Formats: sequence, structure tokens, C-alpha cells
Amino acid sequence: MIERPQRRVTGPILLGLALLLFALLAGCEREPQPYRLEGPIFGTGFHVTFYGDYDDEQLDRIEHSVKDALHRVDRLMSTYKPDSELSRFNQAAVGEPFELSPETAEVIREAIRVGDMSNGAFDVTVGSAVNLWGFGPDKHPDRVPSDDEIAEALKEVDYQALQLDGDTLTKTKPVYVDLSGIAKGYGVDAVARALDDLGVSRYLVEVGGEIRTRGSKPGEQPWRIAVEKPVSNERSVQRIIELDDSAVATSGDYRNYFESDGKRYSHTIDPRTGRPITHHLVSVTVITADCMTADALATAIDVMGPDAGFAMAERENLAVYLVVKTPEGFETRVSTAFQNYLKDSEEEDQS
Repeated sequence: MIERPQRRVTGPILLGLALLLFALLAGCEREPQPYRLEGPIFGTGFHVTFYGDYDDEQLDRIEHSVKDALHRVDRLMSTYKPDSELSRFNQAAVGEPFELSPETAEVIREAIRVGDMSNGAFDVTVGSAVNLWGFGPDKHPDRVPSDDEIAEALKEVDYQALQLDGDTLTKTKPVYVDLSGIAKGYGVDAVARALDDLGVSRYLVEVGGEIRTRGSKPGEQPWRIAVEKPVSNERSVQRIIELDDSAVATSGDYRNYFESDGKRYSHTIDPRTGRPITHHLVSVTVITADCMTADALATAIDVMGPDAGFAMAERENLAVYLVVKTPEGFETRVSTAFQNYLKDSEEEDQS
């Protein structure tokens, strides 16, 4: 249920309401009111903050539209629901044309594009290798697979085996598609479209850490987003960025890993090798126009590492912020396109 502003009336708010009434009587435009909607989705949570002046009927319509958008993406692209569209495609025979919804086709098309851009660092068929290392829904005991097991899993990792013709998808060999590296961002975009269609012009949508914004906060203040410092034992801010009509996604391995014989294994699996990444890039933040693309690119660059990932960012004019672990602490690398999103008054990053 949407949290309405009048439910929390405190002393300062009462004063604010009095000032607001004065402004109305003076013929000024009414100050937009804050609203919040949140709940579970995709095995994580979502929250939407928006501003405006809405009656109960409009708020009910907004709430239903937001939840319908998220649940439709879940019904289409979940690998946990055996009757989802994606699960049915995964169960289809090799060579059998499968008609997708326009939404799933859009996500697959972008996944293939980012796969090509990153030379295979982003691959939505990496699921068999992820499961082998115990980071997927099948959850193996924490252990290091053998070379033979990895080689066997890699036989089913190849996004180029996906042939998309319009909305018709065909696999040319046995592959298992998992859209978890891009569908969450698409869910954010689906909510943003629903809000746009209803005329909501100031909002922030967040699903599992992926974010998209529209407009500004009251007073023409930008949405300020904190990039988390990549340490596993605390939550602190590495940097503040400012957004208007943009999307941001972050990928990192500093919270999800296991250790064996004193060695740490990241949950991020390189689809080209079938093994966890071993470089020292610990956090990637990407800003794009839509969250689906930001989500996929953050994963791709996380796999590629600081050098190849940064080179792609500059080559493709991507707004990318990297945090790299060094013996002296954390080093940041900021692409040219990302510079516009940093606060002019922001202090240097803390290492």
C-alpha cells in the first residue's frame, strides 16, 4: 500500500502545511507531496518514491500499475517458475521456434547486443557454470569443481546459440537461459513506463539496488544516489552521484563468495572460462538511459575487469565508475562520460 504523506503529521509538517496553505492563498503552485510504495519481488524487494498531488483513486491506479508491471516481468522471465515463458523456452527442443512476448524478446535482443559488445563477457546462458560453482538456484555445497566438470558445463554456455528473428527465438544447441543479469533492470524500466503512462513525472524506482529516476525532487533538487563502498563487513558510502532522467546499476563480488583452502572464489563467473573472476575489480557502477542496459553492462564490465572494462567504457562512451582493490586500498577509475554525474563539490573518494 502506498504511504501517503498525511499519515505522518508531526510538528514540523504541520508548520509546513500552514506555510503551504499560505502559499496557495497567495496563488502559488502547491508543493508536490511525497509518496512511497514498496514490497517483495524477484527474490528481493522494490521501492518507488514519487512526488505529486494525487487523490485516493489515482494512488490506487498507480499502485496497481506498478505491481502489475513487476509481476508480469516475473511471470515472463523467472527461472524459478516452471510455467514462466522463459522456463517453457528452456524446456523446448533444440531447433524448435518459440514465440516470445515482445517484452522477453526485447530483453533477449539487448542481452545478445551486450554479449557482442563485450566479446562474450555477458552471456545469459552461463547458468550451468554458475550452478556448478554453487551460486545458482541449484546450490551445490561450497567446493571447487574439477576441470572436467567445468569443461562439461561450458558445452552449454554460448549465447550465440540463441537465434532471434523478430519475437521468435530458437536455440541451435542445448543451452539454458537465465536473465537474472538483465531482467531486474528491465523490471525497473517496466515500472518507469507504467508511471510515465499515468503522468507521474517525479520518481525514483529501485529494485534490488538497480535504480531509475525521472524529473527532480521538489525545489528542483536532483536525485542523489550513494555508491556503496565495496567492503563486506559494513555499509558506507564511496561516492554520491546525481541523476535526473537516468538509470544506474552496480555490480560487485564483495558480498557473495565462498572460500576453499584459503582462497576466495567470487560469485561472478566468467562465461568464457567457466570460472570465477580473479582480477581486483570489486565494484562497477554504470549509468545509462534505461536500467536494463545498465544492469547488463555492469555485469559485463565486472567480468571483463578494470583494464578491458574501462577500455570498453571509453570506446563506447559509457558512463562507468570502477572501484579497484590495490595493496594500498581502493582505487577509483572514472570514465569520461561519468564525469557529468559527479557533484562538483564532492570530496575525493576515501580509500
